[in-house]
Amino acid sequence: MPQFVIEREMPGVGSLGASDLQGASQQSCSVLRDLGPEIQWVHSYVTDDRIYCIYRAPSEELIRQHAETAGFPANRISQVRSVIDPTTAE
Repeated sequence: MPQFVIEREMPGVGSLGASDLQGASQQSCSVLRDLGPEIQWVHSYVTDDRIYCIYRAPSEELIRQHAETAGFPANRISQVRSVIDPTTAE
């Protein structure tokens, strides 16, 4: 299944507490359950002003639907074409 990186511009998100992040995660998971098993949240990276999320989904459209329903921005969605790591150099 295709994998995507979603960039969410959210000023100040890095200063949110654990309970705020838990609430956002619960909102996301609730919408994911409603959308069905074709879309999966893998994990996210929280920085000062952005969240970078890794999702698996059959289409960018389904990711946009999740973002709109959950009330999260999806400023940029990029399909992952390859994954490299230090072992790629071997």
